[in-house]
Amino acid sequence: MKIEVRNAIHPDQAKGFDTEKLRDAFLVKEVFVPGEISLTYSHHDRIMFGGICPTTASLALEPSKEVMATEYFLERRELGLINLGGAGTVTIDGTSYDLANRDGFYIGKGSRDVVFSSTDANEPARVYCVSTTAHHAFPAVHVPFANAKQVHLGSKEQSNTRTIYQYVHPAILESCQLAMGMTLLEPENVWNTMPCHMHDRRMEVYFYTDIDPDGLVMHLMGPPNETRHLMVRNDQAVISPNWSLHSGVGTANYSFIWAMAGENLEFTDMDPVPMRDLM
Repeated sequence: MKIEVRNAIHPDQAKGFDTEKLRDAFLVKEVFVPGEISLTYSHHDRIMFGGICPTTASLALEPSKEVMATEYFLERRELGLINLGGAGTVTIDGTSYDLANRDGFYIGKGSRDVVFSSTDANEPARVYCVSTTAHHAFPAVHVPFANAKQVHLGSKEQSNTRTIYQYVHPAILESCQLAMGMTLLEPENVWNTMPCHMHDRRMEVYFYTDIDPDGLVMHLMGPPNETRHLMVRNDQAVISPNWSLHSGVGTANYSFIWAMAGENLEFTDMDPVPMRDLM
């Protein structure tokens, strides 16, 4: 299991970044590695995220002495996940659960042994996971795609018709600070989270997927009066600090998984940014 550590970045520091430094600080280029667990640990709210891709062998979450200094991975953490690949299983302390494509799962603090496997190594499970620190043990919950709470937003006129699927959300289950879901844009719609917003009390990670091999998403970030952009390809992730807006436009429709950590679980706790203030 690999864990890359990213330090927290102050907005004044980010102002001086060129393209390469901006990408090194906020963009995660490779999330899924066949046969491996590949995670990124950000000091922005100590969120950890990444890809789990078991092929011929099962993969177990293991603690990192350098990063976590705990006896087991979820000793002081909770975990949310969404399977973007073939069928697989997650085994939690000896009990196995099936994971179909787009199924989600929440695993609470205190689960000691968490193991992932694929039903068919030729069509492996591709489990995107996000972990945050936790203060209380809540029960594990399987969230099939059909059971996620749906929120329909946007319009064809604004090129942002989309459906938000909320997996780790108070309407579905209890968690400590993790909120997580997936947004699917309709065909011929390319904008996400525009008009945009901020939430100073929480940070967020976007994982972009379902992008055409020859396409991309231009992810907007930074303070509203001094925006920057990242060119994001398929299956790449962006760290969005609390001081940054987060919005994007693609060359065609796409999907993304969002996950938040911070002070509360109020999905609507957002500070809208007037379009006239964007620079």
